[in-house]
Amino acid sequence: MRYKFNYAITALDLWQLSMYGIYSSMIGVCNIIFTIAMLLLTAKFWGNVNSFVKILLIFGIGLFPIIQPIAIYARAKRYVAAIPHDLEICFDDSGIYIRTKKQSHILKWNEIKRISKRPNMIVIYTVANRGYILPNKILKGQREDFYRYLISKVDMR
Repeated sequence: MRYKFNYAITALDLWQLSMYGIYSSMIGVCNIIFTIAMLLLTAKFWGNVNSFVKILLIFGIGLFPIIQPIAIYARAKRYVAAIPHDLEICFDDSGIYIRTKKQSHILKWNEIKRISKRPNMIVIYTVANRGYILPNKILKGQREDFYRYLISKVDMR
């Protein structure tokens, strides 16, 4: 079997992956607890504090649900800008071929550490936090077949 895709990810794709990672971990639980605690503190003390403390309370409420996602999106935009626009990624029985007009690289299946299936994407990890994101818009109608193909090629013990 052979799959071939033009690798065109967006900052939104990277942002979604980061947010999945954060909110499916203990960090996300801490973020939620902190935000709820800040909401409760703000409700309790709002009338009794000065303007500076009110600003700090508002900042604390917005830190994880507003400021953190904006910062992650800005970082994702920088990463996407560094990815070549002519990148092509091919999968066949011998491995994964990553090509641009200037260079190419081959990954053998034993170099793949993990496959992750998220609601909007499939992520192929080559090391702990690095890999290739294949959003549903790239995969089109091949998502399930492609995922089964990847799982059949990668030993994820």
